[in-house]
Amino acid sequence: MLADRYGLPVSTSSEAALAAYVAGADCILSANAGGINHLTLAIEHDPGLALAHVALARGYFVEGDVSRARAAAARAREAAPGATRRELGHVNAIALAVESKPVESLEATRAHASEFPRDAMVVAPATGVFGLYGFSGRQDREPELHEFLAGLAPHYGDDWWFLSVFAFAACECGRLEEAERLIERGMAANPRNAHGAHIMVHVLHEMGRTEEALDYLERWMPEYNRRGVLHCHLSWHTALCAIALGKFDRAWDAYRTAVHPGASWGPALNVVTDGVSFLWRAELAGEPRRPEVWSEIHAHAIQSFPKASLSFADVHTAAACAATGDEATLARLLAEMRDRLAAGRLPAGEVVPTIADGFAAFAAGDWDRSARLLERALPEAVRIGGSRAQRDLVAYTLLAAYLKAERPEDARALIARRVDRRPAVEVAGFVP
Repeated sequence: MLADRYGLPVSTSSEAALAAYVAGADCILSANAGGINHLTLAIEHDPGLALAHVALARGYFVEGDVSRARAAAARAREAAPGATRRELGHVNAIALAVESKPVESLEATRAHASEFPRDAMVVAPATGVFGLYGFSGRQDREPELHEFLAGLAPHYGDDWWFLSVFAFAACECGRLEEAERLIERGMAANPRNAHGAHIMVHVLHEMGRTEEALDYLERWMPEYNRRGVLHCHLSWHTALCAIALGKFDRAWDAYRTAVHPGASWGPALNVVTDGVSFLWRAELAGEPRRPEVWSEIHAHAIQSFPKASLSFADVHTAAACAATGDEATLARLLAEMRDRLAAGRLPAGEVVPTIADGFAAFAAGDWDRSARLLERALPEAVRIGGSRAQRDLVAYTLLAAYLKAERPEDARALIARRVDRRPAVEVAGFVP
């Protein structure tokens, strides 16, 4: 039987199908463009290749095309009965996530990985800050993910994909020296791994090496296909680095050309959250409000996430409503969040509406109320998902609320508690 890049047998007699499947899987694992095309070709060579169908489902899901993802997952399940036990578990674990069953998917993933630890395509959806752990709503999700990957590490050696995701898990736990060693090894093995480039920037950011991060992005980005799933998000990182360094023209250029809706392709989750986050942070850093730009990101957010559903997107959509004065939609979203909380359908809990309400109070100029809400939410902000760098928006806003409310001692205390998070000081422009 033919085998994939990790040495796992694949139920196909077509070498062409296998080659296309491996190429497609690597595109997904590295966030490079072309995965859909490779996997479609694999299926043309072998229509019964269940792994190619479910990889295609994963590819569509990552791009935010949920309807196509579910259709591909259904075809994978139809093809799976003729596959091996390993392939059956592989299909099931990935399909459950596509079918909006994240709890079941994580359970299936952990069970599968305990028996088949090198099944990278199954492990991958659990990793990162938007993965099954990242959006689990659990307070301890970051150390849990690091522990899960640490248990798998002996099975992967110097594999570029695993080193990158393990580095990200270490970074999010504050294990920065470990993260830097891992990501340097991973990028040496595959310099064009977009996930790896992303993680390298996170590590440099957390270390306060902002100028290095911007220089790295300026060197790495020109060769990255604009259809790559991380192009929008890496451009957001470029904009944030530029803001922190006081290079506002460069920041706005990155936003306008690659983050702003319609400027470049990107999954709706990235376009909305990165767009809102950039505009909000720019104002915290002293830039004047640009109502027409806010209006466009607000419209895109409401179109992409019309109802409260995904906590990380919801708090950013609420911020867009607050910034544009859309009080009616904001009130509806807050009510939907609280309804989901009351019904037990909000894994991240009360922190979600609390952050949204805190952003709304800040936009309304109610500095003390914003501070009360955000200081309550900050210890549990990890539950909404996203990275430490993304969730800094909560701390930045709280810090700004303290300053606007003329509470410098509270601002100093916040900074003292977050001495390892130097970027929060830089962006807010406050030095204790």
